[in-house]
Amino acid sequence: MCARIGMRKSVRLGCVFLVAFVLLGGAGLFVADPGTSSPDPVLFEDTVTMGVTLENDPGGGEIDVPKAQAFYSQYEYVVGYRGVERLVDHHHQPDHRSQFGYPLAVYVTDFGSAEVELTEDGYPTVDGSLEWTDAESATFVVDSDARTPAGETVVPFADRDDAERFASAHGGDVRSWEQLLDRQFDVDDATAVRDRVDERHERADEQVAAASDLTERPAALVVGEDTETIQAAIEEAPANTTVVVPDGTYEETITVDRPVTVAGEGNATIRGDENSTVVTVESDRAAVTGVHVTGVGETTTTEGDPTDDGDALEMAYGQGDAGIEVDGGADVVIEDVTIDTAASGVLLRDSPEFVVRNVTVEESERVAEGYMGVMTIGSPDGLVENSQFSDGRDGLYTHRSDGLVYRDNVLERNRIGVHLMYTSNVLIADNRITDARATGIDVMTSPEHNAVVGNEIRGSDRGLLMAGTRSYVADNLITDTSLGLTVGAGASIYEGNVLVGNDDGMRATHPLPTNSVVDNDFVDNERHATAGSGVLRTWSEDGTGNYWEGAIGSSEGAVLDRPYSPTESVDRNLHRVDGTPTLAQAPTTHAIETVDDAVPGMRAASIVDTAPLCEPANPDLLERTDAELPDRDCVAN
Repeated sequence: MCARIGMRKSVRLGCVFLVAFVLLGGAGLFVADPGTSSPDPVLFEDTVTMGVTLENDPGGGEIDVPKAQAFYSQYEYVVGYRGVERLVDHHHQPDHRSQFGYPLAVYVTDFGSAEVELTEDGYPTVDGSLEWTDAESATFVVDSDARTPAGETVVPFADRDDAERFASAHGGDVRSWEQLLDRQFDVDDATAVRDRVDERHERADEQVAAASDLTERPAALVVGEDTETIQAAIEEAPANTTVVVPDGTYEETITVDRPVTVAGEGNATIRGDENSTVVTVESDRAAVTGVHVTGVGETTTTEGDPTDDGDALEMAYGQGDAGIEVDGGADVVIEDVTIDTAASGVLLRDSPEFVVRNVTVEESERVAEGYMGVMTIGSPDGLVENSQFSDGRDGLYTHRSDGLVYRDNVLERNRIGVHLMYTSNVLIADNRITDARATGIDVMTSPEHNAVVGNEIRGSDRGLLMAGTRSYVADNLITDTSLGLTVGAGASIYEGNVLVGNDDGMRATHPLPTNSVVDNDFVDNERHATAGSGVLRTWSEDGTGNYWEGAIGSSEGAVLDRPYSPTESVDRNLHRVDGTPTLAQAPTTHAIETVDDAVPGMRAASIVDTAPLCEPANPDLLERTDAELPDRDCVAN
């Protein structure tokens, strides 16, 4: 048996399995008996993992998700699945066998090896540790009350009696391994994220409409006429009314602790003492509109024991000064506001369903290193739109705030334009990001179900970095970067993106070839695409691939008859080096490609498009660049 070598994040098989399998009816996933050569199970943390994400687990990390791990003949790492149903769904996907080969062994966690209970939400928890058991001999309970944050889950048992006792207590049916493989599961994948984009926009529109209920409240008090200060007017105004702040400068810091609206007229300026936050909002359904905020303190980070709230990042960045701070207020509206700040512009902490619109955050002469435009801490389901943030650390920074919408904003010369940490189900749409010092959009820390759509990123060091799983990245224009887009979120869809004039257009960084990458345009990049660790990635689907400047071949329709590989030594130079088209069509080159195609294991860390497009898929986006495309004779379908 080949030796296995432990790695930091995965276990790598020490040899390539070149095994000829014969397809046998009714044999399940295994078409040959691995016998005594079957590898032993490994530590789950040493696998390349996919499936259920628990970064935002409402159970506080106490869920014991049923797991599986699989060893494949043509994939050098052990694949771990959080959710047995994820493994089954994975094996139903197109091209799975051509990329991974056949399973040499599959193990699942045995929920009969420890005391198992379900929480009120149906989440399984165990008292003790779970052991691994061979999947072929295991028994599985489906359609029970057991759930994970992603939905239904399959609970495996080594002993059928344990499975039947669980089903008797928690419902469901008992199934064998072969029966389980015949089942289709409703897995919430990247297509669901794509389908929800319009719905997310509609919900954001509804939030904007609802915000008018706060911005159009009747006037109750006028500062300077009814009271001397803004704070006095806030304290006297009846709930659900407006405090009018006329043109002028008001040197005070204020706290809005009631459901009222503070509305400026003309050039109404609230100037703080340069030592603290200027406007603090502590009430649900409060609003601040039409004012200029200045005189903000310089504190951007604070020291403290991260165990106080379990999160060092929140302690570091969530307690500093801001032009406007919303602390614990839901349904708050901040609109038509300009903030001149040395620290952060707007800080939202534990304040869900907020609306920030038409806000401009500008740096003051005393700007500090940690300055953020809008910082969102534990504040889900909010909206930031039609705003401008420049010259800060991060234009939009979010931490554990699921369900946000960031759309139609302008972000210039920030370290990072949009920065997501531990945050899922976010729509980042139609933003214009220029000259980011580090990254235009950076999606980090294993999130899921994020949609990044229709953004324009120019002149950044790196354009769009994706992490996590089951996300949708589409219709983005990325140009003049060192690295345009990382295909780093697994089981995700990347389509309709335009990569022009970058050093590297795309880089495949996720080690599992589980992504759909189609209908993207690669033009005038030094390297159209590169690949990190992993095996062959096939970037075409259902007879459609991507447009690659320089790809050669004849066309009897929308695609070329010759595959294109941006990671192969000849193809990657087709658009840059004279003479490579002739070399690419030489008999010797063709023979080498034929061998590579026959043995997927020989294409380590590579990308191939088996149906490259004859013409660009996104001409409207390309027109917004200076790209010059060669004339090509394409035959229409």
